[in-house]
Amino acid sequence: MSDNGRVPRPLPADLSPRLPSPLTEIDDDRFARHGVRVLLKRDDLIHPDLIGNKWRKLASNLEAAGDRPLVTFGGAYSNHLRATAAAGRLLGIPTTGIVRGDELAGRPLNPSLTRCAEDGMRLRFVDRSTYRRKDDPATLTALLEAADAQDAYVVPEGGSNALAVRGCVALGRELRGRADVVAVPCGTGGTLAGLAAGLSGDQRALGVAVLKGGFLTAEVRALQEAAFGGVRGDWQVADGFHFGGYARVPAELRAFADDFGQRHGLAVEHLYVAKMLHALVELARSGAFPAGTTIAAVVTGTPH
Repeated sequence: MSDNGRVPRPLPADLSPRLPSPLTEIDDDRFARHGVRVLLKRDDLIHPDLIGNKWRKLASNLEAAGDRPLVTFGGAYSNHLRATAAAGRLLGIPTTGIVRGDELAGRPLNPSLTRCAEDGMRLRFVDRSTYRRKDDPATLTALLEAADAQDAYVVPEGGSNALAVRGCVALGRELRGRADVVAVPCGTGGTLAGLAAGLSGDQRALGVAVLKGGFLTAEVRALQEAAFGGVRGDWQVADGFHFGGYARVPAELRAFADDFGQRHGLAVEHLYVAKMLHALVELARSGAFPAGTTIAAVVTGTPH
C-alpha cells in the first residue's frame, strides 16, 4: 500500500530510468592541486523528460497517485514543475502547477513555464503570502478548490516527502565505496535526506543550499524523521553559496558555469548545479577537504 492508502500502480515503460546513472572522473587543476579527486554523478542523464534527480523523487509518488490528477507547487523556474508536467504527459493524466507569484499571471511565460504548459500543465499563480502558507491545511484546501483540483494527488514543493526521500536512498547506495564525500545541490532537501541514508557509514553527504535562509538543516532532519523515524547518515548543509537566493545568477556565477562547462564538456545548469560546483571549488581552495579526498558531485539537472 502507498502512504495514502491506495494500491500503487507500476510505471509504464516510457518512464523507465537509466540507472545507475553514470559516474565519470574529471581532471581539474583547481582540485588536483589540493590532492582532491572529483567524480561527476550524472543524474541529469537518468531520463530525458523527468530531468535530473526528479525521477528519483517522483517515481514513488507517481505510483502512489495511480490515475488521479497531480497538483504540485513551485517557483517560476522550478525543475520540479517541469518534471511533473512531463510525467503527466507521459502518463496521460492531468497536472496542475500552483506557481509562486501572482504578478507573473499577466506576463509572458518564461521558457520553464512554457515547457510546463506545452506538456499540458494548468498553471495557477498565487500571491507570495498565500504561497508561503500552502502547507497549512485550510490554505491548501482553499488552493485546491480554487484550482478545481480537490480530488488530486498532492505532491509537495520540490517533490520532497517521505516517499521521495526513500526513493533517493538508491542514489546513496549507487555511490557506496566510490567517494568519501558526496555533494548535492539542495532546494527542499529531499535528495540530501535520502542520499545520506543510502551511503555507507564512512561516507559523508554535503548539501549545498541554493536558497538563503538557513532552514534546510531542520527540513532535512524532518524529512528523515518522516521517512525513517529518525536521522540517518552523516550529512551537513553548506548555506554560504546561494549567491543571493533561488534563481539568482549573478555574472560571477554565470562566468564560472561557462568556464566549468568549457573545461569539462558539460552544459552546467545555473540555479542548482553551478552553485554546488562553485562551492566545491571554494571549499577545496580553503582546505576543507584533506588531501586524498574523493568527492562525488551529483549533477541534478540540465540548463533550462
